[in-house]
Amino acid sequence: MAEEDSYIYGIRAIIEAINAGKEPEKIFLQAGLSGALMNELKSLLQQKEIVYNQVPVEKLNRITRQNHQGAVCLISSISYTRVEQVVPHIYEQGKTPLILILDRITDVRNVGAIARSAECMGVDAIVIPAQGGAQLNADAVKTSAGALHKINVCREPNLKLVIHYLKQCGIKLVACTEKSKQPISAIDFDEPVAIIMGSEDEGVSPEYLKLCDERAMIPMTGTIASLNVSAATAIILYEVVRQRRVV
Repeated sequence: MAEEDSYIYGIRAIIEAINAGKEPEKIFLQAGLSGALMNELKSLLQQKEIVYNQVPVEKLNRITRQNHQGAVCLISSISYTRVEQVVPHIYEQGKTPLILILDRITDVRNVGAIARSAECMGVDAIVIPAQGGAQLNADAVKTSAGALHKINVCREPNLKLVIHYLKQCGIKLVACTEKSKQPISAIDFDEPVAIIMGSEDEGVSPEYLKLCDERAMIPMTGTIASLNVSAATAIILYEVVRQRRVV
């Protein structure tokens, strides 16, 4: 669980925190609770495209004994940005974009390890879903060796729209998947690219696989059927660096 001072309690306090630019990691609102102030908070969350969860009051009471007024917010230690802000900046710097999209990866240590590899390999941004992914808590930051504070992290409410946006920006979408016979070495990574890594148990969503320009797999000769997702990410990112490196 996060440290006690990472939580904000009360509707007005949460409104003020969001307006001050604080990044919510999780917001829990008491189900069935209404009123002018609660409606104001929900309107603000909708405007900012911030996802919240409606839960029984018992869950809120388990989080805190303070007067929460039906609203509890966990503030993230990560500063998030939006992919629409990052991509133009990458091109303006004269760089060839390298984006990493994490589809429903739920283990915080996997995400932390991925972020560490991504920062070491020159990834410009990591895109994560607003719902269905790992919470970027202290464990994730620790596992990342601080990389989550150094790399652009884009938390997006709709990964499908992100994929369409990236393709419109001339960025090729590559899915790392066992469902391909094409090895990662056959992909041209010299051009702008976004790599999609799928969940630990199901891989990349079929919906996103259909939208990808190419699919690639990591050749293996051992008897174990698959790699841990953080290890697989490190391998494919190394292939990108290998191809792009000027000796």
